[in-house]
Amino acid sequence: MKPLVILTGPTAVGKTGLSVALAKAIGAEIVNADSMQVYRGMDVGSAKITVAERDGVAHHLIDILEPTQDFSVYEFVQYAGAAVADITARGKIPLLVGGTGFYIQALLKDVDFNEEKVDAAYRDELQRLAAQDPPALHRLLQQTDPQAAEEIHPNNLKRIMRALEFAHVNGSAISAHNAQQKQKPSPYNYAYFVLDRDREELYARINARVDKMMEDGLLDETKRLKAQGLKEGMTAAHGLGYRELLSYLDGAYSLEEAVRLIKQNTRHYAKRQLTWFRREPDVIRLDAGRCTKEELLRMIQKILMEKGILPVV
Repeated sequence: MKPLVILTGPTAVGKTGLSVALAKAIGAEIVNADSMQVYRGMDVGSAKITVAERDGVAHHLIDILEPTQDFSVYEFVQYAGAAVADITARGKIPLLVGGTGFYIQALLKDVDFNEEKVDAAYRDELQRLAAQDPPALHRLLQQTDPQAAEEIHPNNLKRIMRALEFAHVNGSAISAHNAQQKQKPSPYNYAYFVLDRDREELYARINARVDKMMEDGLLDETKRLKAQGLKEGMTAAHGLGYRELLSYLDGAYSLEEAVRLIKQNTRHYAKRQLTWFRREPDVIRLDAGRCTKEELLRMIQKILMEKGILPVV
């Protein structure tokens, strides 16, 4: 089976620095699994790794789209699957790094999305409803697929619309389909590592990082993106930090309130990420708060040797 190493965890937990050190230690190339880092120009708000921070390690699926372009889990699996195949073919180990758990699960289980089934008229109807009354979409999903409504955040209009469209064209709930797909054996010999920290420490890191993003020009970055056409309804506009500052620029609330909401929403997102990863099978938890980077690397390499992903030395 093809090897695959996954390094994930909540936002601001410390994935970036560890991922580069791990890639250098095991001869890996990194495949991005963050839904916002695929966009060019969305650097500060996505905490995108810089060229200097990459330290010569090849990174895939970064800066591949314009912010006005659509991107979904379906596109992610196509891009990431091709990158993983290319890395493996060259004798390297693919290292999937990011915090978008649904993307990771979809690649890991080679999920079938039934994307060939489309009802354009129904899709247009959903898009009109999303523009007129966004909360109505989530209420409709609660009636159509209560399990999916519980799992999908009310603000994630793209996933809500996809769940509704799936039910419409297939006559069955997407939650049932996803549950079935999760039971599929993975085509990979994988190791799934989840970084974690004490909750209060993690929240303090999130708050500090938002402050640093504002100092580093997140507002100016958002202004530039808006001038380039980024607006409500686009995938990239739902990125944390960007959506709050876009609302500020539209006069919805003060800058101080926008920053407060960025911190609050990011903490809530981290909590949802942790809930997601707790539900995933076969994950290996690593305490980034109690272990040094060197200790984490030794633990990871030992497990990779036990799984046959690395040769025993």
